[in-house]
Amino acid sequence: MSANETLLVTGASGHLGRAVLSHLLDTLRIAPSRVIATSRKPAELAALQARGVTVRAADYDDPATLASAFRGAARLLLISTDRLDRPGIRLAQHQAAIAAAIGAGVQHVLYTSMPKPETSRVSFAPDHAGTEAALAASRLPGWTVLRNHWYFENLHHSVPAMLSSGRWYSAAGDGRVADLARDDLARAAAVALSGATQGRSVLTLSGAKARTRAEIAAVIGRATGRSIEVVPVSVDALVQGMVSHGLPEPVARMFASFDENTAADGFGEVTGDYEKLTGRQPQSFEDWLEKNKAVWSAPAA
Repeated sequence: MSANETLLVTGASGHLGRAVLSHLLDTLRIAPSRVIATSRKPAELAALQARGVTVRAADYDDPATLASAFRGAARLLLISTDRLDRPGIRLAQHQAAIAAAIGAGVQHVLYTSMPKPETSRVSFAPDHAGTEAALAASRLPGWTVLRNHWYFENLHHSVPAMLSSGRWYSAAGDGRVADLARDDLARAAAVALSGATQGRSVLTLSGAKARTRAEIAAVIGRATGRSIEVVPVSVDALVQGMVSHGLPEPVARMFASFDENTAADGFGEVTGDYEKLTGRQPQSFEDWLEKNKAVWSAPAA
């Protein structure tokens, strides 16, 4: 890779995109003049622009904006979009982005996927599998698929209620998850984008250890001084429970599909790909928990 290649991050105003840019600029010391950040909300990236990063508008719902947004980039990180409202929309957005990258002369596209999308029971897995297939069928000189395991940060949505009630309703059975911190995945993406991956490759980025729901609950309990009982339920019962608390049924079924996939061992694979790529171990769940548990403001039992 040339030391002067321009690196582009899509979805730059999102949590992952911002963290990737932070690692590019502050961890890897990439010159801001070599970095392009694109977003539907470019005004939110004023601080990056002030540092010398090129900021451009890119709207996946308007594919005509993508070719100009990607112009001049040699390597591009395509962060999967958040369009989960209707099946297939996100896949169409990704396919348009890949076509625009090719048209703009991008030499290498990196994509944030998920573990085992071809066989996953997660409701939106076909979007990831289809995007991976589009990359494989493309005439791009190079591409990298980063199959990211779930974030520890996803627990922020459910742990406060679990601490309050003392119960974790789960349809995951004895399935395990090899989650890791979002910031670690951002570091991995930044390292890969900066040139650590060449040719065509698929990496599965997992935590160092896979745990069952009961094991996760025990770690949280020790860290917080609270007892959490994992209550096994069926997928349908889990959906109905979420609906009764106000979630629309399609959203509830999406969340329940995470448990269904966990029960089928879709999230339990532990690999060494993160360490090989970054040269370091991912943060442990215990260390992450110690740094983040203060955000859970559960009332005293």
